[in-house]
Amino acid sequence: MSVASEYLQLQRQSADELVRQHAPLVRRIAYHLMGRLPPSVDVSDLIQAGMVGLLEAARNFATGRNASFETFAGIRIRGAMLDELRRTDWTPRSVHRKVREMAEVVRQIEIETGADADDAEVMKRLGIGAEEYHQVLADAASARLLSLSAPDDAEGGAAFDVADGESLSPQESVEHEGMREALVDAIGSLPDREQLVMSLYYEEEMNLKEIGAVLGVTESRVCQIHGQAIVRLRARMTGWTGQGTENGERGRGRSRAR
Repeated sequence: MSVASEYLQLQRQSADELVRQHAPLVRRIAYHLMGRLPPSVDVSDLIQAGMVGLLEAARNFATGRNASFETFAGIRIRGAMLDELRRTDWTPRSVHRKVREMAEVVRQIEIETGADADDAEVMKRLGIGAEEYHQVLADAASARLLSLSAPDDAEGGAAFDVADGESLSPQESVEHEGMREALVDAIGSLPDREQLVMSLYYEEEMNLKEIGAVLGVTESRVCQIHGQAIVRLRARMTGWTGQGTENGERGRGRSRAR
């Protein structure tokens, strides 16, 4: 056996061992994500996608990295699962449409008033009652995991979660950083309670029930607040979600000013 062949065999053995050792990590991440997803999502699909991500991580991991393999693999595993969710997008088109419509109304109100859009005014302009309004907010909260790596499209939602920077081209990295900064500005402009819910949900990774206990409200109310934050972010991130450059610039300028 040549030196090159022996080296490749050792590499394969090392990758296989990493996959065996870290297979439980895939299940842990899958079930953690399932806590944020509707019952229609099959956890086995997430696990299968995650195992592909783990295998790719094992093949591409180089010793000497600042991050441990578990940290490196966790990013790839979660990214593979999110890609699977986007590919199979189980959210009805009607949900995406209603969320887009609500975000546009919120954007118009905030441009006109220079203040946070009021629930009553949003319902009035949409011509819907409180029950339907709250249902759209709940749908907005559960429609998709938010991800910076997922572009908005004709049927999709705004996307706001952290992407793996190593997988981006130089141009994509610049765009990614610009979107991240705009997102930080937009989140900072949210009403205090919405900011808190976003922080507890995405940074502290608490579930809706746990956040409800912190805020002293019901789980359904937390879901509504979460949905309001998502719709408001979508309205304020217009320039990054493909709804028009001119309006998007105005939206980003307003976010910085708040």
